[in-house]
Amino acid sequence: MKRVALAVFAATTLVAPALAADVAHGERIARRWCASCHVVASDQSKGSTEAPSFADISRRHDDDRALGRFLADPHPRMPDMNLTQPEITDIVAYIRKLGPPRPAEPKGKDDPKLPKNG
Repeated sequence: MKRVALAVFAATTLVAPALAADVAHGERIARRWCASCHVVASDQSKGSTEAPSFADISRRHDDDRALGRFLADPHPRMPDMNLTQPEITDIVAYIRKLGPPRPAEPKGKDDPKLPKNG
């Protein structure tokens, strides 16, 4: 029983950080692949006039899943970079960092601030 508990603890401890988005990695990808058209950072002086900045994208689009799907299947003028799902998650996290603060997610049904059903 102790071995099973130890194995579960080790697996969740090692895997959980790997599932988290890596904002710095998202920035590196954006600077490498996206900066020729988009302004991806505040220290970048120019991009294409037709492509929105990453900060603007963050302000206009609040659905991370939709943004991730867009990156997985880009529009015709955007090159298909064959991004992996972790890379997409990292880029979306970086884009979110550039936008305004987002409201915190509700804590759940037991949150005293939420109305009770019934």
